[in-house]
Amino acid sequence: MSSLAGFVEKQVVVITTDGRMLVGKLMGFDQTTNLILAETQERVITPDEPTETIEMGLYLIRGDTVAVCGLVDEELEKDIEWTKVRGSRLISTKHTT
Repeated sequence: MSSLAGFVEKQVVVITTDGRMLVGKLMGFDQTTNLILAETQERVITPDEPTETIEMGLYLIRGDTVAVCGLVDEELEKDIEWTKVRGSRLISTKHTT
């Protein structure tokens, strides 16, 4: 938990348990990993369409939905043309009993 302290006021990417990808400036957090992001954007990456970037503004993410939170490499970030990024289809899963 305390490792998030070094991320405050920096650009982070958050992947939620439902697979959403949010990018923004980490403004604060608490002991249950609730996150406050400023200038937040959601990136929707699909195999068939250009990556869509949705402006979200100030955004609160509940801690129980945070799967991953990491720093954004801003040098690498500025070189990526997100409209050209496509995702790959996941292979189907097989459930056995």
